Amino acid sequence: MLTAPTPFASAAPRSTRRPIVRCSFASPLGPMSLAATGRGLAGAWFDGQKHMPDMEGWALQPDHPILLQAQAELGDYFAGQRQVFEVPLDIQNGTAFQQQVWQALRGIASAATTSYGALALRIGRPAAVRAVGAAVGRNPISIIVPCHRVVGAQGALIGYAGGLERKVALLQLEQAMAATIRA
Repeated sequence: MLTAPTPFASAAPRSTRRPIVRCSFASPLGPMSLAATGRGLAGAWFDGQKHMPDMEGWALQPDHPILLQAQAELGDYFAGQRQVFEVPLDIQNGTAFQQQVWQALRGIASAATTSYGALALRIGRPAAVRAVGAAVGRNPISIIVPCHRVVGAQGALIGYAGGLERKVALLQLEQAMAATIRA
């Protein structure tokens, strides 16, 4: 089902942030940890990936509606049946700049790629390529906010916090979905 990406919930002051709950998701590319607030999905990490937060204080709540929706949509994605995610997102810990970059990531179509430089141009910050790269690397919602679709200037597969083998597998999955849709 193709629809426009859901915008992020805006950053909330620390005093009004809601509790975060979590669950595990068994993806074909390895176990993932998902986290949510009452406002939306706050994280999706491959276990052990770079920049994964310490979730020890987050309650395990696999029946949380946002987590259930995220699991179902990720399952559809890995089955080749979903290109656009509809689960609401809550990226309350990102800076305004990071949120701008993460929103721009949501505009990269499935099976397409873009460079860090092109992403910097897209957000109107052509000189901020390194800062864009840092924000992409800190993306807390793997796959759904598709940082795996960002490549080096010459198309090189570089920089994926979940590991380059997963980046390759995700891009191959999306290419296969696109081929099926065209057929």
